[in-house]
Amino acid sequence: MPLAPPNPTVFPPLAGPTPLSDLQREVLALKKAKDAVILAHNYQCEDIQGVADFVGDSLGLAYKAAEVSASTIVFCGVHFMAETAKIVNPAKRVLLPDLEAGCSLADSCPAERLAKAKAENPGMAVVAYINCSAAVKALSDVICTSGNASRIVGRIPADREILFVPDQNLGQWVAERTGRKLRLWPGSCYAHVQFTPTALLRAKALHPGAPVVAHPECTEAVRALADEVCSTELMVAWARRQQADTLIVTTESGMIHRLRREVPGKTFVAAPTDRCACNECRYMKLNTLRKLRDCLANEGPEIALDEEIRAKAEIPLRRMLEWSKT
Repeated sequence: MPLAPPNPTVFPPLAGPTPLSDLQREVLALKKAKDAVILAHNYQCEDIQGVADFVGDSLGLAYKAAEVSASTIVFCGVHFMAETAKIVNPAKRVLLPDLEAGCSLADSCPAERLAKAKAENPGMAVVAYINCSAAVKALSDVICTSGNASRIVGRIPADREILFVPDQNLGQWVAERTGRKLRLWPGSCYAHVQFTPTALLRAKALHPGAPVVAHPECTEAVRALADEVCSTELMVAWARRQQADTLIVTTESGMIHRLRREVPGKTFVAAPTDRCACNECRYMKLNTLRKLRDCLANEGPEIALDEEIRAKAEIPLRRMLEWSKT
């Protein structure tokens, strides 16, 4: 007999500050002793977010690190994010608690395949979503985030062909918003494509009237059911604007830990999939508080980048920042 599909996980408002555990206090002491700053992506587990100096998206965190005097950056996220921090902070040591914390989306676009595509289409502009390796960034004309992708694509001359890598769902959403015809790389985030219309409709039925926000890495059919489609950073502002007491969040469930802290008084519902009540990225969750403690104590694993690749990858990142100002 088949199992009934799971109901979504409900996160009620926080009752108050969560006391630090002994392990969290140990991490904070090591951070001070090692002259380190801890960056945690929105999708990290709650106990890591609780000791981080900054919680946010990958690019915002990379530039936050450049603003502090600490000599060591510990990036609690996945590999490409730690690489991005190293690209823009070459003089600082960048550590990642688990080097196996990869990304299915970044893996879908090997640099060798992109180089071949560029050689076959020499006039083509490559717009790379930041969720890619340093080697892919080095081959790109400009980088984008889910928050500024439409603006970046709009800066490319209208008569120039664009290859958007590596997320085809984000690329499709950008094409709809800009009216540009984009060549889409066949990549996707395995966690976001697990959300289905059936599962999201089930969550909406259980929480009638609750607004739905979805990440643009979700499929078109899921995005169509959302009241808002936006990046994780913009989800915070969206949640603050809502008058409803209950909100449905269609992205990796770690995002809800930040939302509960920054938007108090709301109940957040983690959109389910057809198989799980709370969607988690297995790569993000490879980082644990204990691994963070060990990373600080052992001063490793450390991110190492070839300087030629790092320097080339920084150019499209800086171009994105410049284009985002206008």
